Amino acid sequence: MRTQPGQTDPALIRNFCIIAHIDHGKSTLADRMLQITGVVEERAMRAQYLDRMDIERERGITIKSQAVRLPWDGHVLNMIDTPGHVDFTYEVSRSLQACEGAILLVDAAQGIEAQTLANLYLAMNADLHIIPVLNKIDLPAAQPEKFAEELAGLIGCDPSDVLKVSGKTGEGVRELLDHVVATVPAPVGVADAAARALIFDSVYDTYRGVVTYVRVVDGHLGKRERILMMSTNATHETLEIGVISPEPKPAELGLGVGEVGYLITGVKDVRQSRVGDTVTSAGKPAQEMLAGYEHPKPMVFSGLYPIDGDEYPELREALDKLQLNDAALVYEPETSAALGFGFRVGFLGLLHMEIVRERLEREFGLSLISTAPNVVYRVVMEDGKELTVTNPSEFPTGGKIAQVFEPVTKSTILAPAEFIGAIMEICQGRRGQLLGMDYLSEDRVEIRYTLPLGEIIFDFFDQLKSRTRGYASLDYEPAGEQEADLVKVDILLQGEAVDAFSAIVHKDKAYGYGVDMAKKLRELIPRQQFEVPIQAAIGARVIARENIRAIRKDVLAKCYGGDISRKRKLLEKQKEGKKRMKMVGRVEVPQEAFVAALSTDSSADKTKK
Repeated sequence: MRTQPGQTDPALIRNFCIIAHIDHGKSTLADRMLQITGVVEERAMRAQYLDRMDIERERGITIKSQAVRLPWDGHVLNMIDTPGHVDFTYEVSRSLQACEGAILLVDAAQGIEAQTLANLYLAMNADLHIIPVLNKIDLPAAQPEKFAEELAGLIGCDPSDVLKVSGKTGEGVRELLDHVVATVPAPVGVADAAARALIFDSVYDTYRGVVTYVRVVDGHLGKRERILMMSTNATHETLEIGVISPEPKPAELGLGVGEVGYLITGVKDVRQSRVGDTVTSAGKPAQEMLAGYEHPKPMVFSGLYPIDGDEYPELREALDKLQLNDAALVYEPETSAALGFGFRVGFLGLLHMEIVRERLEREFGLSLISTAPNVVYRVVMEDGKELTVTNPSEFPTGGKIAQVFEPVTKSTILAPAEFIGAIMEICQGRRGQLLGMDYLSEDRVEIRYTLPLGEIIFDFFDQLKSRTRGYASLDYEPAGEQEADLVKVDILLQGEAVDAFSAIVHKDKAYGYGVDMAKKLRELIPRQQFEVPIQAAIGARVIARENIRAIRKDVLAKCYGGDISRKRKLLEKQKEGKKRMKMVGRVEVPQEAFVAALSTDSSADKTKK
């Protein structure tokens, strides 16, 4: 294979990523690799070096995959540190496309967890060479021998093939790097063919525009070259091309076969650099695109509204820029009678929703209200018409509904065997159907359930963690849809429906939702000059009611004696005035009440604590 003079020989390149469950030490292991290979000086080193965002560092989780080039033993290693939470599986799947190998990292004190399995299957489907590694062997609670057997049984290797390292102390990391060089296949590509590079990530830089991360498969990309984006047919000039080691370093000779790096074209339009697209040379374009990856389907929808209506254009611009950083984000404008103009935003899960909202508030200085999360329902009317409902306000009220279909998930729960009863009780209470159960070892069990997505998105994960003392782990994937008995519960204030508080719930849980919401609002809405009824209703049928008592002026204060009829006369006069006021008065719901009533006590919130 011919390469350009001064270009890295593909035979010396190794592309790999680190995949694991959340909190199993991926970022710490990446830190040690940066130190041992010498790409970061000791004085510049800090914990979680590759986690660039404040939110990542505060929460101790990785949200964005980060690529870095490491020199080792005459070879060039391109390493990608990936997220571990189920909501960011899409980031992991993109990283796998840029690699030939994957380090499957497992905590030696906790063992295999649900997301470990999910990431392993992703890597196997991408046909990657998998290196099983046990991390945190320095912990007193570590059981490396036991979990090495579990891992070996899962992958189909010998327990002695499982490497043992400590990301914290650096023990075994050098041997792991040697093992990567020895076992991960070198990238394969045609050096003198038309250039083809896969875009696996993009970020927006305020000063330089769109920064595109690519993995070159065939040919060569150079500086000051006209390039073509194959899906949009847009052409640009590469102003800068280089590698990340771990800060961006321009490469004068450009990027060749197997190399991972970045391109800057000066483009400011965030839609010009679509993740999964193929970059080729405009002068000698490739005929066939590289296989990208499926676009992620949002699982949870929520409305995002600026507290100050004037910030609507800023929110639109912020979502545009964030969408480039986060290709899984989808949104469309919507209006609410109660909250004004905003956007209906699709997320991959609750943590994803929480992170996006926090990033919008921090990075763009916005103040936002988010409505309760919803999933997508398919409604079939008796006249055969079909509707897709992502918002309770779209749920049909007039006309007869024949069927309502809700999305379901195939959920995998891993936990110690002693908690089987508690887990089954929670799942059955959420309309779950048991698919099967397997013992991974004598005291660890894998339970598989079909669960409606609408039942998972509120506090399911919380309940699961609290009932299993924090030992259970959950992973889920879409598994089609099923027919369900669902109804829309409206909240009425003085007879008028407030669309922001409406919800689509299962018929059995409608009464509970109505009672809870009415009680909540009674405490949050300030008292008016007249009595305000709060009602929860399904169609025309009221299922729950609370009253906000009127503020009463003491009209008897000036009555200091005399006949009782004088007092009665004053009270009747006040009563008439209240009745008139009730007919013309409007109930003003303060923004704080919306924020408090719509904030869900979800598993995403718990990750902050």
